[in-house]
Amino acid sequence: MKIGIVNGPNLNLLGTREPGIYGSQTFEEYYSQLKHAHLSVEFSYFQSNVEGELINQIQYFSHTYDGIILNPGGYTHTSVAIGDCIAAISTPVVEVHISNVHAREDFRKISHVSAVCKGSIIGLGLKGYELAVQYLLSYYK
Repeated sequence: MKIGIVNGPNLNLLGTREPGIYGSQTFEEYYSQLKHAHLSVEFSYFQSNVEGELINQIQYFSHTYDGIILNPGGYTHTSVAIGDCIAAISTPVVEVHISNVHAREDFRKISHVSAVCKGSIIGLGLKGYELAVQYLLSYYK
């Protein structure tokens, strides 16, 4: 099983960015734990603050990976292009958000990606990535 994780803008700042919302653990620390918990899974991780780079990576993973975990960050609410990219591929994509976007500002309640993903895991912190892995593992059983 090969799973690609794609994180969008500002997620490179986890651990220091608004710890009251996003926690104090860096994604790299969490990613190491996730890989250790799933030794049978081949993971790849990509983060970018640039919309086009995220689209390129999603397309790349769609050709070579069994599943994609996507946290598009702020692009969730603005990027029709990322939503179009997900709609154009057959690889299952699970959307993850660390914070509960529905309990935040009104503009965060709009998503251009949720409807084209297999599912969304929202507001459960970094644990959402683990839950997405579990779903993708079960998807192919």
